[in-house]
Amino acid sequence: MNNILITGSNRGIGLELVTQYAEDNWRVYACCRSPEEATTLQELANLNKNISIHSLDVADHQRILELAKELKDISIDILFNNAGIYGPYDANFGNTNQKKWLECFNINTISPMKVTEAFVTHVANSQLKTIATMSSKMASMADNGSGGSYLYRSSKAALNAVMTSAAIDLKPKGIKVAIMHPGWVKTDMGGPNAEISTTECVKQLKNILSKLTLEKSGSFFEIDGSIIPW
Repeated sequence: MNNILITGSNRGIGLELVTQYAEDNWRVYACCRSPEEATTLQELANLNKNISIHSLDVADHQRILELAKELKDISIDILFNNAGIYGPYDANFGNTNQKKWLECFNINTISPMKVTEAFVTHVANSQLKTIATMSSKMASMADNGSGGSYLYRSSKAALNAVMTSAAIDLKPKGIKVAIMHPGWVKTDMGGPNAEISTTECVKQLKNILSKLTLEKSGSFFEIDGSIIPW
C-alpha cells in the first residue's frame, strides 16, 4: 500500500485528493489546521479506515517538526503541499498591506519548504519518492497579462523558485518534485464560475504525478500535463 500526506485537506482540492487516493486504496495522512471543525473530512475518515486525520497549521513550523517526528516510521510516497491562501482580493497597486503580504509568503512559500524539509527522509524511504506542490498559473510572469494580485502572484512565483531548487538538490536522492497548477477549479477560491470540478482536477493531477520522472522533476505543470512558461 502506498502512502500520501496531504496538507490543507479539509476542503476543496485537498479534500478531493483525500477522497480519490483513499478510494484507490492508498493510506492517506490528511492534515488540516482544525480537525475538530473538518466535519466532511471526519465523515470520510469514519467511512474509510485508510484515512487518518492530523492537526497541522503549516504556519506553525514547530508543529511541522512534531508531526514529522510522530510519523517518523512512515514512508511517504507522495508528499502533497496543498495548503495555501490567496490573501486579500483587493491587493492591487497602491493597496498592498505588508503584514498580509508577509502572511502570504509564510504560508505559500516558506511553509511548503519547511514541510518538505521535515518530511524529506520519509519521502526518500518510499517507493515513489514524489513531492507535489500546488502553485498557480498566476505565478507565471510570461503568462501575466492582467497585472494585480501582487501578494498571491509573488508568493507563488517565489514558491516555484524554491521548489525548482529543491528539485535540483533532491535529485541525487531519487526524489521527484512537481510544481502544479490545478486549473480554474470550482472551490471557495476559484468561485462557482470556474471551469472544472475538484473531481476532474484531482483526476488530472493524479495522472500527471503517475507519469512524473526525474527528468521532468522541477517542471511547472499545467493541469493538462503541459509545461507552463515561467
